Amino acid sequence: MTPLRQGSAGDQKRRSPAGNPVVRAAGRWRRQGDMNEQARTGTGGESASGATEPGLRVRPAVAADVPAVKAVTDAAYHPYIARIGVVPQPMEADHAANVAAGLVHVIGDPDVIGLVVVEARPDHLFLDSVAVHPDAHGRGVGRRLLGFVDEHARALGLPEVRLYTNALMRENQEIYPRYGYEVMERRVDGPYDRIHYRKRL
Repeated sequence: MTPLRQGSAGDQKRRSPAGNPVVRAAGRWRRQGDMNEQARTGTGGESASGATEPGLRVRPAVAADVPAVKAVTDAAYHPYIARIGVVPQPMEADHAANVAAGLVHVIGDPDVIGLVVVEARPDHLFLDSVAVHPDAHGRGVGRRLLGFVDEHARALGLPEVRLYTNALMRENQEIYPRYGYEVMERRVDGPYDRIHYRKRL
């Protein structure tokens, strides 16, 4: 998880609009009350049986998807504003620029219900953000997105995926290990207290 642009899977920044939901990075997705960020990729994205809904195709985002990318991101991260005291960084990202740069991949047809923001680095794929709309929880969306991230990294010949999450987003710290991520370090970067993870492929 990990918000790109400096806030990966769990960062912050000032205040912003609303939404309701869940978010980024790793594993399952649930509603704020259930896990309060079991998602940045969390639990709400899986069904009770852990199955993934058939036909969930991940594709590169296009310019027409930008409004939906913003809406899903805001819905997924908004619940964390109260907890961390600032607006999560993914909510302040330049979505149009990220889409134009080919960093955003979405899921859902015709309506976008989830997305990941990833960036290829020399020795790893950086997972900046994972977001699933609250209304799509329980359908395996988060699981499918994380699986796509692994596939994408392998296709690029990269040996691992890395991400970081805000230390106050505790649910992620339970989720990531379930998907094969291990803690690298905890580091304070300016206003952000981050836990860095990696998954070796």
